[in-house]
Order: sequence, then structure tokens, then C-alpha cells
Amino acid sequence: MRRRSLLVITACAALCVGSPTGPARAQFAHPPGAPVSALPPEPAVGATIEWRVRNRFRLFRSERDFERHVAAQRMRSVLAAEQALALETDGRGWAHAMITRLCVDSAGDVVETCVRDGVSESYLTPSDHLVEARLAGSIDPSALCSWAFADGDGKPRTLTAGCDEKVNLRVVYGRPTIAIVDIIANGKTSRATTEILVRDVLIAGLGDSIAAGEGNPDRPVKLADEGFCFRRFLGSDSSSFFRPSRAGYRGDRACAGSNDADWARWSRLAARWTSAPCHRSLYSYQLRAALTLAIENPRIAVTFLPLACTGATIDVGLFRSQRARELKCGAEGAASCPTRVPPQLDKLRELLAAARRGMPGRSLDLVFLTVGANDIDFSGLVANVIIKARAEWILFRRGGLISYVDDAQSALDTSLPADFSRMRAALKPLVNGRLDRVVYVSYANPALSPKGGSCPSSREGFDIHPAFGVDGERLREVVRFVDNRFFPRLKALATCSDGVLCNDPSRERMTFVDAHQPAFAHHGFCARAESDPVFDRECFSTAGESFFAGPVEGASKPLRCSLRPSDFRSYASRARWIRTANDSYFAAMTFPENVSLTLQPSSMHDATWGVLSAVYGGAVHPTAEGHAAMADAAVAAARGVLRLAQPGRAIVTKPLPALEAPAPPPEPLTAGTDDTPP
Repeated sequence: MRRRSLLVITACAALCVGSPTGPARAQFAHPPGAPVSALPPEPAVGATIEWRVRNRFRLFRSERDFERHVAAQRMRSVLAAEQALALETDGRGWAHAMITRLCVDSAGDVVETCVRDGVSESYLTPSDHLVEARLAGSIDPSALCSWAFADGDGKPRTLTAGCDEKVNLRVVYGRPTIAIVDIIANGKTSRATTEILVRDVLIAGLGDSIAAGEGNPDRPVKLADEGFCFRRFLGSDSSSFFRPSRAGYRGDRACAGSNDADWARWSRLAARWTSAPCHRSLYSYQLRAALTLAIENPRIAVTFLPLACTGATIDVGLFRSQRARELKCGAEGAASCPTRVPPQLDKLRELLAAARRGMPGRSLDLVFLTVGANDIDFSGLVANVIIKARAEWILFRRGGLISYVDDAQSALDTSLPADFSRMRAALKPLVNGRLDRVVYVSYANPALSPKGGSCPSSREGFDIHPAFGVDGERLREVVRFVDNRFFPRLKALATCSDGVLCNDPSRERMTFVDAHQPAFAHHGFCARAESDPVFDRECFSTAGESFFAGPVEGASKPLRCSLRPSDFRSYASRARWIRTANDSYFAAMTFPENVSLTLQPSSMHDATWGVLSAVYGGAVHPTAEGHAAMADAAVAAARGVLRLAQPGRAIVTKPLPALEAPAPPPEPLTAGTDDTPP
């Protein structure tokens, strides 16, 4: 059927019509270039031409992926859509199949040329966009419609079809296409006209693990029902413990040892990410916000550049290269990742230069940015709160992964302001001197209790490793620091306020977003509800006794509850919007392959893997629901920056004056497509 439709498209010379569910059908009413009518018809009364860009989130290669989100988000917030998709997928997540249908390579970098819905396109410099036009209003069912489309490049394209049929065509980017339809009914002809002009919005996403979507792998790890052995630090085999293994692993699960073949088998069964080196995920608030802008605005296209990387600081990450999080790339981990990730700002300049070579004047319309937590070593504060056992605490302290509030305050007072100023200067020319186009989305406090204050001392959600346990007193100190000092300082740095000096505050203030923070006060990592998944309520012990302590029971059945590890649902809706250490292990079970020599394990069963596999998969990071709530806040700000209408209001399509690009050179119009995605 698909091949037959393509033949019809070729025969109708780049213009076709079709119903949403069937193949394209069309015939020409006039020879190409002939006038639609000898005399200008009367204007149509009660009939208008409506049009929309199809598959307008251009990172998606398949229109069915985009339309799935359109359906889920129709008249809903991003959060409500995420919760609906969680129900639809039984908590398994919607992204697991999409990672093979993106305009990115195996390492997660955007590609120069992408085949989208069967058509090869330049990702950075689209020459045209697929548009659907239709006649709307009160139309005589027996009427025929004669269509003509002219873009100033040769003869108009024309055809006749039933007035209830949709017309699909590719319109050249950068100049208007005039659409004319003559409505022929009862011997009379009336005419409707409109201008089709697509606005392609270029958006970049920069920052750290929160920006990347850490904690939410596109394809969660599949866990086995049996256990996998870890050794305690400075312990013997008698102090080993068992946690769920990876499903399908047939290597050595005991602590006796492992070999390279075991490691290769283990790696192929890992969780998968849009970008393994950066733990970049489709669930990231940045991607969800960019996607939402495309969903809400039928007459724009969104070209998104995902560059955020987990572990990034302003200095190491944005300005300098950083270590890759993992070294196995691709859907099945078949390809090797680069060992280092290039600086995000360098990569963005490279992409913009490539875009401008193909389209002079192409500029960034918007940047989503979240960075600064790693600059004050927030992960070190978290480690100091959750690592309770002395031996593991000493190991991590020697490895530089434990820090104190005083250390964070020192960085907040000295290095962070200097690096933020340097970042502002580097971003300014990338957005034509308008830093309000940088939408800085602040963090959410992950440790607030729904009962008020911070989460209490507990091992609930943190008993995946025997060394873990939340220290309530240390946590209270961190929560006060975050709320009273870190968050206000970030806002001041982003908005040139409260004593932060900027050369030209009116042009150097970023658009600051923190509207999501109050909601997270009810959804910290200790939030619980009767509506939480049965697995969580039955298997994650409130007393911190979720797993068998003995090696005999643990090897065959590590969980104490009657359910299986594979019953955990990474993307089920929960009261907590923050991943616990248990969540992190059950969703990602990450074995980072590029850590410092101090922490590099000697075998798969070594002591540090037990800690790293829980922490490096995203503990104390937002869940998909948390990212969706952040996306809702980010979208509200982005609409104002881009001058886009609120959903349900008039569509605004006029390009922004400050970033308006000159029209690209004329390109030949390409064939239209039918309504059936490949």
C-alpha cells in the first residue's frame, strides 16, 4: 500500500490529498499553471483554509511518535499527559521504542541529515516542511474544490478534489506559499485564500543531569528475579550481599569472580539512553518543553538541539570537555561511545555554524538551561547525607565525593559567580545579544516532606545498599542551605539582581523559572500515598528491610516481598517525584565505566559498584512526573519569550524581529506524502 501511494504522489507532481486513514487520492483539474477560474469568484462565506505542520517536532523521525504525544497532551498539562501515558503503558514508559526513531546517532548527537517519514531532510537547515491544508466551515457536501498553491518559484501547483479531503504538500521554508481554493457547488464558484508561512524555531538544551533527564532511562533495565553478589568495602565474602541481577545475564553472579566475557554480557543488558555518554533522556524537562511548544502551535516546527550532560559544571561540561558516563552506545550497546564529551558551548557553536552555512542568518530562538548544582558539589552533599556506614563514607571522602555545606557555600560565594558571568558572556552572542532568550529553569528541592520541613532519618527507599541511610540532621542543614542560600543566589545570578553586576542588565537578564518549586514541596523523596504502586508499598520496606540479608536467600530471591523485581514499574505515577536510591537501582542499575581511578572497581562484584550502581543512575533526581512538572513551568516562560499564544488562543506566526533570518535561496518543491506514516 505504501509503494502504491508513492506512485500516486509521483503522478500528481508533488501534490496529493487523502483521508487521515486511507491512501492519497487526487486528480488534476487544470494543466499546471492554468488559472483556477477565468473570472475572480466571490469570496467564500463561512469557509476558510486551515493548515498545520505535520510531525513538527523535528527530532522525531516518525509522525506516529509525535501524534502519540499530541493525543496524550490534548488540552492537558505536560504533567497530566505524563500521568496518562503512565497508565497507558502500565508504568513501563513510552520512550523505550522511540530511541531508535530519533534524528541522533548512536552517541545521542544530532545528525546532519535525517530521514523523516520517508523523506531525507537537513536537520539543521530544512528547505521545506510537510504541511496539511483543509477547507473548514459550512460546505455543501456535493461541492468540489479546485486548489492552487504558489510560492513564487515557477508555476502554481493545482488539483481538484472533494472539499472534505485534506491536501498534503511540502512548502518551501523562508517565504510564503499562497493557497487558493475555488469551491464549486450548484454551478456557482466561491474562493478562499490564505498564506502558508512556517516558522521553524531553533531551541538548544544545555546544562547538567537535571537538564539531561538523569534517573529516567528511555529503556529501563530489566531485572532478574535472582540475586547478584556485591562485596562490602574492606569486607570478605562473608560480608557480601545480594541485589537483583540483570535479566538475561548468564555469567557469574557470585562474588567469586568475573571475567571480560561476563562484563560484555552484562553491558549488553544495561538500561538504554538517548545518549549513553550523557545519560540524556526523552523524559528530560527540556525535551518535553520543546515538544510541548510544537504540540501547542500547529503552524511552527521545532528543531531541538539536546546537549545537556549529566555531571556537567559550567567549567567542566559547558566550557571544557567531561568524562562520558558510559562507554557502550546504541540501542543494544553495540557501539563504542567516545570516552569524553565535547564542551557543550563548543558543540552549540559548531551546530550553529553548520546551520548558517546552509541558511545564512539562522539563529537560536531559545535556550533551556539548568546548571550550577554540580558547581557547588551538590552530589557530595547528597552522598554525605545518605552514606551512613563508615567504611564506604571514608572511601567516598578520599575519592572527593563527600562534601559539606561550608564547602558548597564557599563555591557559591566565589567560583560559581565567576563562572556564571563567563557563561553569560559566552551565551550572549549565540542569542544575538538577547539573554532573555535563555530560559534558566531552577532546581526543585528534592528532600521536602509533605508533612512540612525536610524528610526524616530513615532507610526507606535507601536500603538498596547496606551502607545507605538518610541522616535527618544532616539533611535538614542541606535543605535550609538549598532553600535559603542556593536558590536565591541562582536567581540573582540569572537575573542580574540582589547585588549581581551585569554590564547591561536590560539585555543580560535571563528568563528565570522557579514556578515548579512549590509543587515539589509535596513530592519529595519521602512522599508516600495509598495510590502508589503496589510494588512500592509491599516491597520497599518502611523499616529499611526490603532485601534478605543472608547470602543463601539473597542469591535465589533477594526481595523479601512476594512480588518479583521485574514487577517494578519505573514510570508508574507516584507521590514522590524524586528518585530514591532504590528507584535508581531498579530503573537504571548503572555501572559507570569512566569513573576516577580512586573509585574504579577491580571486578563487577567490587564494593564500589554497589554504591555507584545505585547513585549514578539518578538517585535524588526528578522522576518523569517531576520533569513534566518542570516542563510545564518552562513552557509558560518560553511562550512569552517566543511570543506564542496560550493554547486555545489565536496562533501567532510572525517571526521575532530580533532573530528574523533572511529567506534561504529558492529550493525546488518536493513531493507531498499521504496520511499513512511509515
